[in-house]
Order: sequence, then C-alpha cells, then structure tokens
Amino acid sequence: MKTFKERARYADGWAKKADAMETRWRRFAEPGPPPAPVTDQVVKMRIRGGDSARLALVVKKLGIEGLVRPFSDEFHYGERVAIVGPNGGGKTHLMRAFAGDENGVPMEGEVRIGNRVSVGHFTQLNVRGDFSGRKVLDVVVDRVPGVERAMGALARYGLAETAQRPYETLSGGQKARLEILCLELDGHNLLLLDEPTDNLDIDSSEALEGALECFEGTVVAVSHDRAFLRRMDRFLMVLHDGSVVPYLGFDQMMEALQRSIPETK
Repeated sequence: MKTFKERARYADGWAKKADAMETRWRRFAEPGPPPAPVTDQVVKMRIRGGDSARLALVVKKLGIEGLVRPFSDEFHYGERVAIVGPNGGGKTHLMRAFAGDENGVPMEGEVRIGNRVSVGHFTQLNVRGDFSGRKVLDVVVDRVPGVERAMGALARYGLAETAQRPYETLSGGQKARLEILCLELDGHNLLLLDEPTDNLDIDSSEALEGALECFEGTVVAVSHDRAFLRRMDRFLMVLHDGSVVPYLGFDQMMEALQRSIPETK
C-alpha cells in the first residue's frame, strides 16, 4: 500500500490502485492482531484412593433448617452417588455437613464417617483458606517430597506455568485443577465433589471423569453436568419442599428433575 501511494505521487495512473490497496489493508488491519496460537493441553489425573470400611458414610435424620428435611441414608464403599436438585435447595450445605463443616448453618441429625475413610472435599467456589496467600508450588510441595516431583504433578494438570504465582491470581479453571490435584496427592478415599466440572474445560472434565472411573473409593457429587451424572450409580434429589427422594436410574431422575422445576410465566 505504501509503495503504491508513493508511486501515485508521481503518476496519476497509480492513484486508483493505491486507494484499492489501502482499502484492502484497512479491512485486514481493523480486526486487530490475530489471537495467540492455542496450545494443546493434556491433563493427566491419577486419583487412586484406597480401601475403606463397607460403610463409607452414614447419615441419620440429617436436616438443614429451612432447606433440607431430615433424611437418612448409607453410602457404601465404591458407590458413585449424585445429589441433584434446583439451585438454592441446600445441596452445597449438605456436602459441607458430610465433610463435617457446618459453617454456621443450623443442622440436626448425625453424620458418621466409616473406618479407614479419609474425606476430601472439593468446594464449589474453589475457595481454600489453606491455599490463600501462598504460591501454587508451595501448596503442592506440602504434599509431595521435593520441588521436582511437585513440578511434575503440576505439569500433569497443565499448571506448570502457574508454579510461582499466588493462588489468588489463578483463573477459576486453574483453581479447580489445583484443588483436584491436591485431592489426588492427599490420597482420600471418599470424595465429596461440589460441582467439580463447573469451571473445567472439556479436556479437563473428561480427564476427571476418566480418573474417577479408576478411583478406588466412594464418590458423592453435586452436579448439573449430564455427561458427568450419567456415570453415577444412584441419585438423591433435593426437592423444593426440602424433601430428599432417591432414584436409581438416570433417565427417571432427569424426568423427575424437570418436573420439579416450576414453570415461569
């Protein structure tokens, strides 16, 4: 374009060509620079778990004031149980109760953890007070011997470049992957997962689902992700009135869930 405009200064015949070239240049330049190349992200999760007593978790007449009516259930070793229901129904409070964290919410009933059961709790908002103010590498070094092994673990989760960054600067997806990595390294055999795929990209979600297939232990999860829910063995639905209803089949559960959502006018 610049060459043509320079020639147009000395020969009128180049003026139209220079104008046309300038129009082409502006059409190319106006959208701005191209996006950075997308790097392939290979996430390898290895959540192994371990053996425990047959009854991993027992709840008796557990209720949450104003949210969940008292109910009883038993979660057996190796089960995959999903807790579903409309937003705001108390599912997150139930997960906290299972983890022994009442968080100031009035509760009733009993929660009992089985023998040889180690509980790992994945929080929906990925807010970990024990991670706050610390670099990512330091969080992982607490769980594995040596910086080299810690960096290898971070690399498996696509987090190597975040090693020297403070936890607070991570994106939602990075925080979720770091929290899952710590669950893996801590060796828990009862995982309480509150919306585990909510902040994960597709590759990370698939990696998590694959890791849970090989996980030796019990999983209790809150999720709205249908692909994730299809891998569950059974379901507990928290209805609008606070009652908890069990379902064994995915399709039956989804039909009941759709019916439980009130119509909007």
